[in-house]
Amino acid sequence: MGYKTIIGLEIHTELMTETKMFCGCTNEFGGQANTHCCPICIGLPGTMPNINKQAIEFAIKSGIAFNCDINRNTRMDRKHYHYVDLPKGFQISQDDNPLCVNGYVELELEEGIKKIDLERIHLEEDTGKLNHTESGETLIDYNRAGVPLIEIVTRPDMNSAGEARLFLENLRSRLKYLEVSDVRMEQGSLRCDVNINIMNEETGVRSNISEIKNLNSFRAVERAIEAEEKRHRQLLEMGKNTIQDTRRWDEAVGETVSMREKGESQYRYIPDSDIAPIEIDEEWIEEIESNLPELPHIKKERFISEYGLSEYDAEVLTQSRDLAIFYESTTELIQDYEMVSNWVMGDVLRRLNDEELEIGETPLTSEYLAELLNLIKDDEISNNAGKKILRKVFETGKDPKTIVKEEGLSQISDESALLEMIEKVLDNNQQSIEDYKAGRDRALGYLVGQVMKESRGQANPQMVNEKLKEILETK
Repeated sequence: MGYKTIIGLEIHTELMTETKMFCGCTNEFGGQANTHCCPICIGLPGTMPNINKQAIEFAIKSGIAFNCDINRNTRMDRKHYHYVDLPKGFQISQDDNPLCVNGYVELELEEGIKKIDLERIHLEEDTGKLNHTESGETLIDYNRAGVPLIEIVTRPDMNSAGEARLFLENLRSRLKYLEVSDVRMEQGSLRCDVNINIMNEETGVRSNISEIKNLNSFRAVERAIEAEEKRHRQLLEMGKNTIQDTRRWDEAVGETVSMREKGESQYRYIPDSDIAPIEIDEEWIEEIESNLPELPHIKKERFISEYGLSEYDAEVLTQSRDLAIFYESTTELIQDYEMVSNWVMGDVLRRLNDEELEIGETPLTSEYLAELLNLIKDDEISNNAGKKILRKVFETGKDPKTIVKEEGLSQISDESALLEMIEKVLDNNQQSIEDYKAGRDRALGYLVGQVMKESRGQANPQMVNEKLKEILETK
């Protein structure tokens, strides 16, 4: 009996505007509780919202990047529900006339391109944040209240946890390129709700939809989907069904936990009478579109054609805007596209992943990497020495040439110096000479290793290999 998983996502993304959605308070993560708020943020009587034009611009940017139609005439609505982190008793959002509609994202799957349709992208404000203490108290911080958000709502077009993760990676990358959000899931600026049910493909019977709220990592999204797939399937196989409910993910036990059942109507929307309808000029939309950066899927194709990179390398290098800029800046200084790609994809990315850093948060610059690679190409240092120098650049911030001098890592390519070391090694390894003459190829590798050891790793390995062969042929 086969089952089909049906997944739709709702992604809340905080916008990186200078101020909040409806007031002049700073839009900044952190800070002492309740210091980034004002009477408008906390909904005091008599206050009037003043809409943030930059937030509208960022939402339009996002809509264009995700192939949406932009509504020229839209409005803000009041979404009524009662919760303690909602100071006004309603959230200013958009209901039936959102800013952006009918977009899509194309995912590259093994079986080909899959189109994931977007229902809408709408503007709204964030809520406050609850902090639960060990003593059982609940404290409210309104610093986040009024921070501008876009909510990106997909249609139920995804069918696996892997597809959902790939979609989120694609979405985060595009938003980062647009510079509309820092998309830091660990800080809550990108949060995901999952709507999931499954269908028996033989009978057509479907489970009821479960909504999993506020997932703040890709791993949590994948694990929550997999856990729900299993739970829904087990219930259907027992002749039961899920209830239509809202759930949360419990990472510790690897299960979702029901929070509340969904009623027929959760919210009551009315147009916000304090905010005038929004009319967007077509010329402004065109201006925003003309100033969009090159997006990652377009940059990837250019990297393949312009630099001759493999599809995989181009995909990795363009997922991060900063890493793509770093790669291109380095290739402007050293036109060995493959060599730069190998080093960035290898040692550089390994270091970034290990320390969970972006390239701009490290001392490594394009100039430093190009200098290092030129030292290797000019045989001034070995490849292994280059790896050691790169580590030192990360640790000290010093340039590669300074590190070479301080650490004594210059490669020995002087022929007379190498011959002297080779003769010394051969004098001490007569058995290896006999083994080489007897056709045992490993003997050559052993002798090369001994010369490298004698030189403390500074001998040019290619020259050592060549000279050893020449000398051994005369023995």
